[in-house]
This record gives sequence, structure tokens and C-alpha cells, in this order.
Amino acid sequence: MRLKDKVYLITGAAAGIGEACAGEFAAEGAKVIVSDIDRAKGEAVAGGIRASGGQAVFLECDVAEPEAVRNLVAESVAVFGRLDGAIPNAGIVHVCDFLDLTLEDFDRVLNINLRGAFVTAQEVARHLVRQGEGGTIIHMSSVNAVLAIPATTSYAVSKGGIGQLTRGMALALASHGIRVNAIGPGSINTDVLKAVATDKAAMNRILSRTPMGRAGEVSEVARIAVFLASEDSSYITGQTIYADGGRMALNYTVPVRD
Repeated sequence: MRLKDKVYLITGAAAGIGEACAGEFAAEGAKVIVSDIDRAKGEAVAGGIRASGGQAVFLECDVAEPEAVRNLVAESVAVFGRLDGAIPNAGIVHVCDFLDLTLEDFDRVLNINLRGAFVTAQEVARHLVRQGEGGTIIHMSSVNAVLAIPATTSYAVSKGGIGQLTRGMALALASHGIRVNAIGPGSINTDVLKAVATDKAAMNRILSRTPMGRAGEVSEVARIAVFLASEDSSYITGQTIYADGGRMALNYTVPVRD
């Protein structure tokens, strides 16, 4: 067990990649704080981990509210007595034509995806510095930190910011023994992608830019998170690992197998 007795806070953990990370971390021996705005789903995730023999609690939090995040971190420490790191995973996507993107919707995406990640990571880092034993923070970026889709400009901006937040934090916190990295998923089989999967033309567009010819699984992203949290990655900081099936290396489309 690579994370035995470590304590990790994971936001946006009621579904998708966050849920998978919570499960994988618990399976590796970590004590997990499952956090989300969806209490019913979050409680179910934490309950499932406990039913499987792991240790997990659910704490509700809207990461767009800085004071709520500060309380979340304090409660997390109170539950298990310490923290060893976090995955600030909470995020949303807003889809619309760029010319129709309102300031309110732009701010909403950045407040959750970027500012929420910043406040969560900073508050956890402050605790880790006080604790004095190092730690790891793993941001959730995206291929859209580098690549852009016109209908999701605010999302791309937020994930581009995560890249620089990761690098800046890594440099600022290295002397404290705290490593900061990120994961940049490509097309992953979350509920959002599964909804698209019924549209063959839409899936063909996605797979035409994915050299491996398939979407990734949430478990594949979660296993990267375990690697980044463990001593297996002890000399890695300030990096983003892109789990994208080869998409970012591609400058053309590929035939899609029927």
C-alpha cells in the first residue's frame, strides 16, 4: 500500500475522476476526505469506501466560497488529525458560443475551477507547512490547458491557469518538502462523455483526434494521481502529466475504426 495512513482531501469527489481518485487512494491505504456540493452522492462514495474496508468521510463544500474552503480544510484536519495532501478536483464546464459568453458565466467557471483550486491548495499548503512533514498537492488540469475548443473558452482559460498555478506553487513550496503536480486528462469516460457516446458522429470527432483510438477510463487518471502522491514520484514537481491517448502529440486526425 503506497499511501498507507496518509490523509488526502479530494474535492469534486462525488463522481467521475474525483470519485475514482478517492477509491484508488483508499485502496492504497489512504484516509480520504470526500468533498463535494452533492451531499447524497458524496455520502454514497464515502460509504462505499468504508464498506470496502477503507477509511473515508464526506464533508460538503462549495469551493467557490473561500470561507467554506477554509472551514473544509480545518474540518478535514480535525477528522483525521493531519493532512498529507489534496487533489483540488472540483470543476465545471460551460458550453456556449464565445460571443454569447456572459461575464457571470465566465466568472462562475473561473471561481470554481481556478480560484477554488487556488484557495484549496493554498489552505492545504499552509497546513502542510505548519505540520512540517512535507506533502503533495495534485491539481486537475486538462489537455484544454494547451489546446482550445471555441465553445468552452472559460474552461480552457481556467485550466491554462491551473498549469501556471501548479508551476508557481511547486517553486514556492519546494523548500518545505511539498511537491505540486497536475494531471491533464484528455477524453475520459465520465458521465459527460458517456452522454456524447450515443452520438456516433460526435464520438467519431473525439476519436479522430485520439491516436489510441479509445477514450480513457477514470481509473487510469486515478492511478496517475496515486503515483504522484506516492514516493514513486519523489523527484517530480511542477509537472503536468497528460493522460490523453496521444492527443497532444497529434497535428492531424486519424481514421476511426468502426
